[in-house]
Amino acid sequence: MELRLDRSAPVPLARQIRFHLERLIREGILGAGVKLPASRELARDLAVNRATVTQAYEELVQDGLVAAHVGQGTFVASPQVKAQAGASNTLPGLDWSGLFSKGSQLAAVDGQRRDLSGQPVAQSAGVISFAGGMPDSGLFPTEAFRKILNRVIRSEGTELLQYYPVGGYPPLRQFLSRHLLGSGVEARPEETLIVNGSQQGLDLIARVLLDPGDFVAIEEPSYPRAIQVFRAFGAQLLPIPLGSDGLRLDLLERLLGRHTPKLLYCQPTAHNPTGLTMTPGARRGLLELAGRHRVPVVEDGFDGGVYFGDRPPTPLKAADTSGLVMYIGTFSKILFPGLRLGWLVAPVPVLKRLELAKQLSDIHTSPLIQAAAFHFCHERLLERHLARCAVEYGRRRASLLRALATRMPKGTSWTEPQGGFSLLVTLPEGMDAAALLPRALANGVAFTPGSVFFVDGGGERTLRLSFSSVRTQRINEGIRRLGEVIRQAMNRPIRSGEVDRPMVPLV
Repeated sequence: MELRLDRSAPVPLARQIRFHLERLIREGILGAGVKLPASRELARDLAVNRATVTQAYEELVQDGLVAAHVGQGTFVASPQVKAQAGASNTLPGLDWSGLFSKGSQLAAVDGQRRDLSGQPVAQSAGVISFAGGMPDSGLFPTEAFRKILNRVIRSEGTELLQYYPVGGYPPLRQFLSRHLLGSGVEARPEETLIVNGSQQGLDLIARVLLDPGDFVAIEEPSYPRAIQVFRAFGAQLLPIPLGSDGLRLDLLERLLGRHTPKLLYCQPTAHNPTGLTMTPGARRGLLELAGRHRVPVVEDGFDGGVYFGDRPPTPLKAADTSGLVMYIGTFSKILFPGLRLGWLVAPVPVLKRLELAKQLSDIHTSPLIQAAAFHFCHERLLERHLARCAVEYGRRRASLLRALATRMPKGTSWTEPQGGFSLLVTLPEGMDAAALLPRALANGVAFTPGSVFFVDGGGERTLRLSFSSVRTQRINEGIRRLGEVIRQAMNRPIRSGEVDRPMVPLV
């Protein structure tokens, strides 16, 4: 039993011992019937006089928290006795709300949540929701995956249900090496780390590379959970606007002349929220700038299977000759988000540090899930699933673009996604998407206000529409409702008192 005494405090040592033991008893750490150390033994451990410990024990006996038995020792009293003892002297509970770090990850997440707090729109009956950038669960190959999982448990369960190496399931790492080679990325298995989704990949990179006060260059708009992660580790974010070709390289070059970012975060393909893809020329320019200024790049990748052009451009990592790009991929968008399974490709020296950080964080990602995902991919079931999804998501994208062209009022514009699940709408001058959301919900349609994708304000006139989870036959009706709400707001501006901040998904 370890008790820490503060010998410089005005509280007598006997009282400190008594308070320590009382807390352990009341919290159930020392349960009923547990024998306390002998007074002589505890006095020796604490380097105090035996009479000091005896006094503390006597006070606990008087309060009914312990019982002393001659020749046997001192024992924690039964719950009934403890409940009757000293109830009126219990100290008030600690108010933890004032102790949370303002810069912690939870504080960053909570800040975003407060901006859009309230009833989750996904749970609202009758609402056509364009708010969640997630795959359609109706397309999930659940039965095929169940069969694979059952087979894996039978054949490899003994090994896979044990602790496992942090790097990941070797066959999956080898498969990813071959899979990435198809898109031009040369990554050996030992350069690949299996992670719990791309979100953990971002978290590990931030843990390994960022110190409070470091600068992080980030495209704007951007993925809000990336913004939260970098801020959680004390980074100062330097937003770089997107242009028609992708990241504005002229502004990036100007920024690199004034600051030395620790890293640059971007989504070159199927950007969230716009759905845009960086042109090959812009990719070459970005790599040239990063190489000249020695700035590591975090490339948040989206699988080319959900791409609506002829062929997606190769990832930045494919042309990385300087070893500056860390590439993050995930099964969340192309298979099941609930798997929480992704990968991170990085130079070996960095990957070793990332492995150490992951080992401290969660020991390893589920080897059972890794094995099931590998066999699913190895049998080309993922390939077939993606082919089916590409057709369906392409149909929904086309339906959304037609509906926007037909239903949106003058002054509204939008991006045309080349990949991914969403696009970004810009409302007419003077409108605020967050303020519009409650009216939209009342009219049976939901979206994600664009402000959450911007670093420090801005984006008020924008909103994200995700089409992946909305059936084709409902898209036109949803956009009809949205267009109606926008026209009403143009004729009757929204007062601040109308805004009740509903909560929407940030994926």
